Amino acid sequence: MSQYHVIPPAEAFQRLGRFHTVIDVRSPAEFAEDHLPGAVNWPVLDNEERHQVGTLYKQDPLEGRKVGAAMVARNIARHLDEQRAVMVKHWQPLVYCWRGGQRSGAMNWFLNQIGFKSLQLVGGYKAFRGEVLRTLRELPGRLDFVVLCGRTGTGKTRLLQAMAQGGHQVLDLEGLARHRGSVLGALPGLAQPSQKAFDTGLWQAMQALDASRPVFVESESRKIGSVQLPEALHLEMRRRGRCVRVEMPLDGRVQLLLEDYHHFQAEPARFVELLNSLVALRGRERVARWQDLALSGRWAEVFEELVVDHYDPGYERSLLNHFPQLARAASVALPGAAPDQIALGVDAVVEASAVQSQA
Repeated sequence: MSQYHVIPPAEAFQRLGRFHTVIDVRSPAEFAEDHLPGAVNWPVLDNEERHQVGTLYKQDPLEGRKVGAAMVARNIARHLDEQRAVMVKHWQPLVYCWRGGQRSGAMNWFLNQIGFKSLQLVGGYKAFRGEVLRTLRELPGRLDFVVLCGRTGTGKTRLLQAMAQGGHQVLDLEGLARHRGSVLGALPGLAQPSQKAFDTGLWQAMQALDASRPVFVESESRKIGSVQLPEALHLEMRRRGRCVRVEMPLDGRVQLLLEDYHHFQAEPARFVELLNSLVALRGRERVARWQDLALSGRWAEVFEELVVDHYDPGYERSLLNHFPQLARAASVALPGAAPDQIALGVDAVVEASAVQSQA
């Protein structure tokens, strides 16, 4: 492969948004776990073919190469047939595989033979993954975090959403994780990303942040559902983040939880199943009561009891342990989570964070 048909990682990542198409030629399973932002999957070996070739190669390398080459050639030909509409004049794609080896090299060769200025990513996805991890280690220390702290159901997520709509810089960790962070936090109809895909989404979001402006974020534990925050980000939020305490009366919190978790009313059995994980903490008898309340449709009661008897106990101690800055944080009191109340809360959060920055 000519050196003019490849591109080093640093240059490729700077130009990522300028390629007409980013082509991932790995198998669908590899692509599903994670891929470069905006990439499309043109596998030169599908999942089963990749397994077959790998197994055969271990037994007989020459035979594995012959069989694999035939499969790759057929699949590339199919992609070229199916993707003619994409391949217009002056089209310039970026092509990559796992390590920038033979799979992406084969596709890149064909595209250049046609006449396109296709480039192969040196180091492939592995190089990209290294860049993601490096950035997630180094970038948090250059950002000015304002951490919204508050008990469950106090409207922190809605505040962040309103702040983003108002042009403030927001890092929506729960949105990226596709999970609300509690035992009930799975979002209906949405699977969580893999850890690698979460890291990539976080990398992309953080790359877009302006280090000269504050970044508003919600207090989170290290783990959000099945994914984990990078250690550097979590430590930076805890150690240096300027905290703003968000408060709301109990009736407002219950109403907010009723709205956020309304989907459980259509599937109470799922709610009951999730509560089983609380038996070790809260005891069989208490959990059984919450389950009975849910099955009888008494949702306001069950959420109020969950707030008072499960979420709130020990919360303050835990939060102070994780966010020492909270002890001298300003407080923002929301009467409820109606849009106009949230809008007023946004102004109060911004004002509170500005005061802290001057302290």
